[in-house]
Amino acid sequence: MSIAERFMKAFEGSTAAHGQTEIGSTRRNGKTEAKSFVVREPLTEEKVSQHLDGATGVGAIPINEDNNCKFGAIDIDTYPIDHAALVRKLAKLEIPMAVCRSKSGGAHLYLFLEEFYPASEIREFLTEVAATLGHAGCEIFPKQDRILADRGDVGNFINLPYFDSEQTTRYMVDHEGNDVDLETFLIWIENSRLTMNDLSNLQTGVNTDEGPFATGYPCLQTMTAMGVGEGGRNEFMFMVGQNLQNMYPDGWKAEMEAINQLYVSPPLGASEIVGIQRELEKKNYGPKCKQEPFKSYCNKRLCMTRPFGVGRNGAVDMPHIGGMTILLSEPRMYFLDVDGKRLELTTEQLQMPIQFQRACIEQMNFMPPALKPADWQILVNDLLNAATTIEVPEELTVAGQFKELLQAFCTSRIRAVTPEEIELGKPWTENGKTMFKIKGLQDYLEKQGFKNISRPQIQERLKSINNGEECHGFFKYKNEKKNKWVNARVWWVPEFKDKEIELPEGEIYEAPF
Repeated sequence: MSIAERFMKAFEGSTAAHGQTEIGSTRRNGKTEAKSFVVREPLTEEKVSQHLDGATGVGAIPINEDNNCKFGAIDIDTYPIDHAALVRKLAKLEIPMAVCRSKSGGAHLYLFLEEFYPASEIREFLTEVAATLGHAGCEIFPKQDRILADRGDVGNFINLPYFDSEQTTRYMVDHEGNDVDLETFLIWIENSRLTMNDLSNLQTGVNTDEGPFATGYPCLQTMTAMGVGEGGRNEFMFMVGQNLQNMYPDGWKAEMEAINQLYVSPPLGASEIVGIQRELEKKNYGPKCKQEPFKSYCNKRLCMTRPFGVGRNGAVDMPHIGGMTILLSEPRMYFLDVDGKRLELTTEQLQMPIQFQRACIEQMNFMPPALKPADWQILVNDLLNAATTIEVPEELTVAGQFKELLQAFCTSRIRAVTPEEIELGKPWTENGKTMFKIKGLQDYLEKQGFKNISRPQIQERLKSINNGEECHGFFKYKNEKKNKWVNARVWWVPEFKDKEIELPEGEIYEAPF
């Protein structure tokens, strides 16, 4: 088996499409600008070879049409990042994932599986791993539990490692930070594939039943397991006190003092603990889930299931929204990931927060909180800037629909039997051209319900079909009934060859303008 075949087998996923990314300039924050788009063709050995040779970079879509996946990834978009430290953390957790440097200098953590397994279960596992590593909220691939394949959705791709493999910057990293060559990387994958049974036996450090916060906030559970040092002790103990107030209404202070001694190094002084307790008694503070260090260890999905998790306070948090894919149909369609669920939107639904809420209710049986218009605008612009696009067949565009109707107009039974019927709005074909009055075509389009195109736009479309050349002038024919020659001003397109008609010839000359 060739290197390209082994590489393609490692990243086996969607057979409907793959991704490509055009690299741009590098921003001041270190992130490289890129334009991503989906190609509706399967990833082939030839394309993988071009990727490894540095000709054309490609990406793989983990989720397939059956909503299963054979590999998954955690995309840590943090700059700079200690790749070797991630390798050591994963080794300590005994989780076999490859840490690769991404094209922008971040990290892609890959999980490889023996067979195709449900994407929802793989996403749940990777979400827990990300929270344990202190990178909650980063992108998880596959980005969705299910795709809307019947609507043209194919999911999102992740750029593959080892682009230009001989001198790549997207390589696997070992525990000392050294780069790993492609052959060693492939051997590692072949020896590290997991089954679902293997995954169920792995301890991610978040969903265990052990520790003082097994029924409380998972972020605190992870942090106590790792130990809390200087730099965040006060924030940690404040959050601890909040959770303990709910868990132990009568004895929360004693529990808080015990946790300070057991898990904080060095422990906070008694006066500091008393100060935090007094502050907590003044009023009921909300959890600081969106603040560090808790944000990086947050596992919202798990927390909402806990008896004393944040989901029990009745508040509805804003879901995680990302993974926009734009279907370049006319009108456009947008697919969004909302907490791992796939949402289909029109431009109007994307533009207005209340319409977005309505779409969530109709498609997900869930009503998220509404953002302020200014905040929603910022969010949508960020999504659009990072969106992946999918090209569509021509017939799904206005241009394609126009061409189909034009062909029907020129070749159907309404076509003229004699040249003079052009004046009745019918098309006439001879000498490889089909001629017609512009009003006749416009009337036909309106009868077919195609009203979203103006006369100037029709004229531009006709010019485009004629390869940019002028396509209007005078057609000279003889009106047999009146026994005289007539100059009719007409437009024309090349004859549609699939339905040729044998009719008498006439004479055409172009108008002098």
